Amino acid sequence: MTKTLYVGNLPWSATKEDLASFFADQAQVKSSRIITDPANGRSRGFGFIEVEDEDVDRVIEAMNGKDMGGREIIVNEAKPRQAKM
Repeated sequence: MTKTLYVGNLPWSATKEDLASFFADQAQVKSSRIITDPANGRSRGFGFIEVEDEDVDRVIEAMNGKDMGGREIIVNEAKPRQAKM
């Protein structure tokens, strides 16, 4: 099984490929995505990666607070999406 990790405070220029590559030394990244503003297509400064369950704690410990493109990233387990009312 995989788990989704939230990655915040990303550099505005980061791509999903950059994100996957940045985490590749810690775990096999199953998927990555950068969240963009639908109005203008620009990054909203955060994204998500999927890694194997057994890698979650190690990845968070190793990568939370790391510098990526001059910004200190935030890494934690993603919270489930809230249903829209």
